[in-house]
Amino acid sequence: MTEIFIFIVFAVIAIMFYVTAYNSLISLKNSVEESFSAIDTVFQNRYDLIPNLVEVVKQYASHEKEVLTQVVKLRSSAMGNQEVSKEKLAQENMLSGTLKSIFALSENYPDLKANEQFLDLQKQWTEMEDRMQGARRAYNAAVKALTDKREMIPSNIVASFMTFKDFPLFEADVEARENLNAKELFSK
Repeated sequence: MTEIFIFIVFAVIAIMFYVTAYNSLISLKNSVEESFSAIDTVFQNRYDLIPNLVEVVKQYASHEKEVLTQVVKLRSSAMGNQEVSKEKLAQENMLSGTLKSIFALSENYPDLKANEQFLDLQKQWTEMEDRMQGARRAYNAAVKALTDKREMIPSNIVASFMTFKDFPLFEADVEARENLNAKELFSK
């Protein structure tokens, strides 16, 4: 009788552990997906802002078509890829870099730099990039929490029975990782 009681207690503890670990892993997976959804919302805001920005810049910088064409091409490519993947994140980093070059164009066009609509779009873009950074941090934190839970004992035992998609971290693009050379900045 005692052996049966010990077995039942052990089985109940094992089942409780499994259910708790399973629910925790599912909750973390849902947090990752929710965090990416927040990033996706900011992406959509950026996609909506780009045509306005391109149109204003076109009016002033008609011979800068290469940059504008690249922005439109990257926007279309990024909008078409809705899955959370390294490719999607890389596309978004490329789009960010190309958008920065549009704002750099304003240095060559004083009239553009003074245009109210351009200044308003530039302010909106800056605010959107700030929201993007916050959303990226939240997403990376959620991915880290899920990865930790999947790899740490004892929840890794439960995770091994589940099939999880690997969620990539949002990483800085290559240019952002390079060291800034102040000497080069002042020699221009």
